[in-house]
Amino acid sequence: MTISGMVKADSAVDVDPLTLTDGFHLLIDALKLNGIETIYNVPGIPITDLGRYAQGEGIRVLSFRHEQSAGYAAAAAGFLTKKPGVCMTVSAPGFLNGLTALAHATTNCWPMILISGSSEREIVDLQQGDYEEMDQLAVARPHCKAAYRILHAEDIGIGVARAIRAAITGRPGGVYLDIPGALLGQVMDAVEGEKSLVKVVDPAPAHFPGPDAVSRAVEVLKSAKKPLIILGKGAAYAQADEKVRELVERLGYPYLPMSMAKGLLPDNHPQCASAARSLVLKESDCVFLIGARLNWLLSHGKGKGWGSDPKKFVQIEIDPKEIDSNQPIAAPLVGDIESCCTALLEAIGDDWQKPSEDWTGMIRGKVEANIAKMAPRLQNNSNPMDYHAALGVLKKAIAENPDTVLVNEGANALDLTRSVVDVMKPRKRLDVGTWGIMGVGMGNAVAAAVETGCQVLAVEGDSAFGFCGMEIETICRYKLPVCIVIMNNNGIYRGDDVNRSGTSDPATTVFVPDARYDQMMQAFGGVGVNVKTPDELNTAVTEAFASRKPTLINAVIDPAAGKESGNIGSLNPQSIVAQARARAKAEGK
Repeated sequence: MTISGMVKADSAVDVDPLTLTDGFHLLIDALKLNGIETIYNVPGIPITDLGRYAQGEGIRVLSFRHEQSAGYAAAAAGFLTKKPGVCMTVSAPGFLNGLTALAHATTNCWPMILISGSSEREIVDLQQGDYEEMDQLAVARPHCKAAYRILHAEDIGIGVARAIRAAITGRPGGVYLDIPGALLGQVMDAVEGEKSLVKVVDPAPAHFPGPDAVSRAVEVLKSAKKPLIILGKGAAYAQADEKVRELVERLGYPYLPMSMAKGLLPDNHPQCASAARSLVLKESDCVFLIGARLNWLLSHGKGKGWGSDPKKFVQIEIDPKEIDSNQPIAAPLVGDIESCCTALLEAIGDDWQKPSEDWTGMIRGKVEANIAKMAPRLQNNSNPMDYHAALGVLKKAIAENPDTVLVNEGANALDLTRSVVDVMKPRKRLDVGTWGIMGVGMGNAVAAAVETGCQVLAVEGDSAFGFCGMEIETICRYKLPVCIVIMNNNGIYRGDDVNRSGTSDPATTVFVPDARYDQMMQAFGGVGVNVKTPDELNTAVTEAFASRKPTLINAVIDPAAGKESGNIGSLNPQSIVAQARARAKAEGK
């Protein structure tokens, strides 16, 4: 039963801990009962003591410098573990900072729970001006999969259970859990409190595709002359690695891994067509999507990059509403990836007719030619370095240390790393995700180190690092094995842009030249190294991996290296007037 009134943490009221419990401990017990071992948070009103008590009860609580980074870490933890990553924030502004990460998790289909303290309902609802007053539940709802508020201590168990199930079931996503400060201090009978807790059973049940759907898919795949598989990060999240690999190899189709699906099969696998992406997208006649969506990252499955001839699509998707979202899907397989792959393997048998050598040989030839063409660019020892020279070193480092988790963000730093650096094992690459969001790097790096225990290599553009750079203090504080390489070309895209007005202000995309990010790391007790050549970079990365100490390498890149918006410059609107004015100015008109 609930005891009326609340007992504050500093109250002199005599409370027997053997017979009574409170909202703090009920919430902690509910999380522990459901296997939550880590919380990513920023302490403050009203959740400071909640973090302290959780740590005291054996949950690992990592405190960040900004809620967005804590949220990005929780989202990445969800992807890596298939359990909801938990982020805990203060109210109003802190909640809003965490909300960006919650929306990011939902867009990426990763399970995450954002727990935020909030102001008291009776004041908020009358808009009487409470401390950090905000109707957080209403704000959160459009940006996540589900949102709940808990008002009574006896409902904490069911509230946590609902959040966990909503985050994991079907297509995973972000869930918001609103915790008014008064709830944490509510007291109730300890025995009744324990009875109120709920352990979630089978939150992600298998969803088998119907037999007709499997037969239809097999027939479409059989009819393909130039088939292609596209592996998405959903396939990596599923952790059905052996089934996915068996199906890909049994079919014998060339495959394209999306960025965070790299490593499901090694990037040097003979069926991998990454180095012939343009060719296979244009020439294929049947595309089999496994955990991938036909969103902007695949040009919505249309446009000249996909060729002029119509294609048939087969798609494995847990959410039936996603089917036909951009292109007609000839053979939808609605179900979880492991169940769908298992059903297809049983249906196609061991005597499956693989595609012709005309198709696979053409692709293999293109892949080998493009790799050979790229090789000299990765082996030069230029000073200052360009991106390819630096990435040639990092490619070698990952090849020699395949358990390393590669974290990556930026513009050119992102696009070129994705195409150059091979990944050999599943879930060893974390990047900007579906939104292409900047600032995820340090949160991703912390989560990767905490959840896997592996060495982390974070390849950052200098612009992207600026969104989250203060978290290097977090990395140093927890002594995490993270090596950060900043591709420092003095600006966004390039560091040699000019102010078109002729005034003394720098151009909008230019930073302080020759900034020493390595000295920031030294300020927090980590290892900071400034390098100007590939040989120096190789030495620094080798030493960082050997020591597993927090390390930041400031890799000096030619300011003229790089291009606007990486590989998606076409998304920048083109101004006809601006181009005409620039031509006129150049001609002295």
